Amino acid sequence: MRYDSITQTIGNTPLVRIDPRVHGLRHIDLYGKLEMFNPFGSVKDRAAWNMVRPELDAAVRAGSQIVELSSGNTAKALSVLAGMHGLSFKSVTNRMRVPEIKDLLLLLGAEIEELPGRSECLDPTDTDDPLTLFHRTLSEPGSAYLHTDQYFNDRNTEAHALGTGPEIVKDLDGRVPDWFVACVGTAGSSTGVARSLREHDPRVRVVGLVAHKSDFIPGIRTIDEVHEVGLFDPATYDTMESVTADEAIDGMLTLARGCGILAGPTGGAAYFGTVRHLRELDAELTDDDERKAAVFIVCDRIESYLSYVKQRRPEAVGLTPRKNALSDVSDAEIAAVATLRAPEAREWIARERPLVIDLRSPSAYAALHIEDSVNIVDELFAELIRGGLPFSRRRPLLLACPVGDRSARYAALLTRMGHTDARSLAGGIIAWRDAGAPLGRD
Repeated sequence: MRYDSITQTIGNTPLVRIDPRVHGLRHIDLYGKLEMFNPFGSVKDRAAWNMVRPELDAAVRAGSQIVELSSGNTAKALSVLAGMHGLSFKSVTNRMRVPEIKDLLLLLGAEIEELPGRSECLDPTDTDDPLTLFHRTLSEPGSAYLHTDQYFNDRNTEAHALGTGPEIVKDLDGRVPDWFVACVGTAGSSTGVARSLREHDPRVRVVGLVAHKSDFIPGIRTIDEVHEVGLFDPATYDTMESVTADEAIDGMLTLARGCGILAGPTGGAAYFGTVRHLRELDAELTDDDERKAAVFIVCDRIESYLSYVKQRRPEAVGLTPRKNALSDVSDAEIAAVATLRAPEAREWIARERPLVIDLRSPSAYAALHIEDSVNIVDELFAELIRGGLPFSRRRPLLLACPVGDRSARYAALLTRMGHTDARSLAGGIIAWRDAGAPLGRD
């Protein structure tokens, strides 16, 4: 086929049947919608092009800069589209946690501005909140920016309601799948596809997958974070379930090694969550029942996430498993951790003078932090612990993160390693702020 522009190759991605010998479902045909085949490598190509296209001519005439709150695939697609039209692109993000993605964005000519997010204890009513200032600047009359606004832009959803959804029905010869399963990030693809499928058959069941509360899976939000997204509507989903980072990697490895589908961790999470959800339902079906069908989305490719896998599953790439892994901590160990609410923590700090460790990003720490605390970013702290106890085992420690989940897990790991008094700030820095406890700024 011949095309006049790379943008003409966006969409019409393959729908591939997953080998039943791999997934083990006897009465359900499982299909993966391979959005990794879009030209810039992900499902976000559709939304990026649909959001930016109507504004391009005006942006080119004005010499505008395209700006988006994105740390991954949307930023990648917009950076390419901006460059094709002689424009610059800036990614503003608080989630830039995969080195390969950051390097690729820089290679594509993107500017990256990293800011703390609301989950890191920034108050959206505070005029000093960087994200509030960011949105205000973009909305000013005569702004020099083209803000695609993927978390609130209906054209994100539209790209999938008019493209991805109808393609699925067409490739199933006019049939609507019995189940549609999608990971929830901006909620654009899951909302748009669900809308399209339900227009054909309202009986389709839609499953939304989110990341487990204490886990990070690129491209997927936790159940708490997803409520911050303007496109998210709980009514879209018949059910929502969580997937852990380990489960996402398991699914990714299964797709790659068993099916030849080189999916990233989001696609792995979608596959794992789909099979887990359907297994019990499949067992209730018999050979006399009409065969069912389910579709999940493979968002992007594996290559951009090698460091993510290497950190969490080193044996998968031939490395020795790391000691003192945070993922090994059990729920029982976490439950046994001493957690202090803000008033108790203030008293304990005054009395025992513990080392207070803030695990948030440097920008969040600079904006607001407990006075005299030390900032050691989550990922760096994990590396320190892998080498053994980084502090005297007798020195009291108070660990703090945005909402108290990661700090409790770290305190449990340190306790297992022999630290005598590692505690966690209950509710994290947000609870400290909400209790009116003092916070300093750099």
